[in-house]
Amino acid sequence: MKQLVEMYPEPKPHFNTLSTYVRWLEEKGYLSHDVFGTTYRYFSIINEEEYRKGNLKSVVKKYFDNSYLSVVSSLIKDENISVDEVRKLLEEVESSGNSGATDYSGTTGNSGATESKSSKI
Repeated sequence: MKQLVEMYPEPKPHFNTLSTYVRWLEEKGYLSHDVFGTTYRYFSIINEEEYRKGNLKSVVKKYFDNSYLSVVSSLIKDENISVDEVRKLLEEVESSGNSGATDYSGTTGNSGATESKSSKI
């Protein structure tokens, strides 16, 4: 924990604050630790891509009723993405041979496990 605290600029977060965050990340399945006497070495148990995908799925499920179509529609309506950009994306998907979602709920039917990589923090 000392090393984590030292990584932050002033004003540094309190030790207990970081300890709470690390414990929460462990409970959520993002981190684990090894014990060396009275010292803990924390490391990630999912990689950045797994984290990104999991968060995207969570946002789509929570705010868009599990519909990726609703996500794209919202982006277009809010002018965060143009129709031309959507067409370009569609062309990329079609040229890659990936048909994408099998229905409008945003599910693809691909449920394969992904390999975890760990990195020390």
